[in-house]
Amino acid sequence: MPLPDRKGPLAGIRVIELTKVWAGPYAGKLLAHLGAEVIKIESRSNLDEMRAYGGVDIDAAPYFLSINQEILSVQVNMKTAEGLDLVKRMIASADILIDNIRPGAMERSGLDHESLKAIKPDLIQCAIKMWGTDGPLGYQTGYAPCFAALSGLTALVGHEGETPKGMNIRYGDSTAGALAALACVAALHHRESTGEGQFIDLSAVEAMTSLVGDSLFTASVTGVVPEADGNVHPEMAPHGFYPCSGGSWTSIAVANEAEWHALCHVLGAPALAADTRFSDLAGRLANRGELDAELAALTRSHDPAELAESLRNAGVPAFKAMSSLDLCSDAFLWQRQAFRMVNDHRNGTRPIIGPSWRISPDGPAVERGAPLLGEHNAYVYREILGLSEGEMNDLIARKVID
Repeated sequence: MPLPDRKGPLAGIRVIELTKVWAGPYAGKLLAHLGAEVIKIESRSNLDEMRAYGGVDIDAAPYFLSINQEILSVQVNMKTAEGLDLVKRMIASADILIDNIRPGAMERSGLDHESLKAIKPDLIQCAIKMWGTDGPLGYQTGYAPCFAALSGLTALVGHEGETPKGMNIRYGDSTAGALAALACVAALHHRESTGEGQFIDLSAVEAMTSLVGDSLFTASVTGVVPEADGNVHPEMAPHGFYPCSGGSWTSIAVANEAEWHALCHVLGAPALAADTRFSDLAGRLANRGELDAELAALTRSHDPAELAESLRNAGVPAFKAMSSLDLCSDAFLWQRQAFRMVNDHRNGTRPIIGPSWRISPDGPAVERGAPLLGEHNAYVYREILGLSEGEMNDLIARKVID
C-alpha cells in the first residue's frame, strides 16, 4: 500500500529510527515535519517505553502520541538473525539512520557505522548517547534529568539558597533531539556536495552544556561561582514573576527609568516611584527583595492578562505566565497553525503541536498522528523490501515480525 507523497524540503529522504523514549524520536519527528519519510523499527517484545507510560493501551499512550506524528511503524524482532538481516535491508534503502539505544547495542548487533558502510556507503548515521560513544563514561546510559544535572544546568535552576531544581519537561531530550536533527540536515548538505556519508556522534550532556552560556566561564573571569538565583537579572530591576489573581503570575522586566515610572503609573503607585530606595537602578538592585515585595502587594489583585496588556501598552515588557490550558485556547497560536489536526486512529482527530516554522512555497504536511504498532508493516516489507505476501506471513508466523 503506497503512502501519499510527502511534501516539504526533505521530501524524498528516508530515515530509519532505532529509537526509544524522547531524544531519538524527537529528532525523527522534526525530520518528518520537514517532509522526510521516517520509519520507526520496533517490536512487541521490545517496546518503546513511551508506548507503555500511563498504563494504557500501547497504541494510545499520551507520551507516545505526543512525539511520533508522521512516523511510520514497522515490526521486526532484532534478536533473530533474520530480523537483523531485514533491518540491514531497510537501512540499505535509507539516507539516514538515527539511534539512541543503549551504548554498545549497535556494535553488538553488527550495526556499527563501519559495518553499515559496506551496505550503504553514503549512509548518514546519527548516534545519540548520554556521553557520546567514547570516553571513560561512554558505556553509560541515562535520561533527561541526568543530562541536565551533568551538564551544569540543574545547579543554575531555582532560587537562591534552595535545593537545585529541574523541570517537569524533559528539555534534555528535546534539546539533544533538535541538535541531532540539525546535524543530520548538515550531513545531507555535505553528502550532496561530496557524495560522502557521515557518522554523527552526539553527546546529550554536551548538548545541554551548550545552554549554560556565560555561566560556564564566569568563575574564571570573576572568581565567583554562579549559583541559582531565580529570576534575578544583574542589570535590570524589577525583573521576574509577580503574583496575580487566581494564583496566576505575570512576568515584568524593567530596563530603564522610563519603564520604571510607566510601571508605577499603571499600578497607581506614585509613592513607590518616589521611594528613595528605588529612585534609580542602583537602588533598585541593592533593594531587590523589598522592591519585589512591594510590587507583589500591588499586582496580587490584578488579572494577569489584563495587567500584562496594560503594561505593554505603557511600554513595559510584561506577559502572563501561560498554563498548558491557556496555550490550548490561545487564539493567536491557532491562527498561526501552531496546532495541527491529526488522525490517531483510535482517538480520532485531535490537535497536536506542529512544527514551529513556516516554510513556503512547499511546506510539509502534518496530518497523521502517531502510528499503531506495526501499522506500516505491509508498506515496508511489501513495497520497500519487495517481499511476497507469503514470505511476510511466514515471518509473522515465526515471530520475526514481532
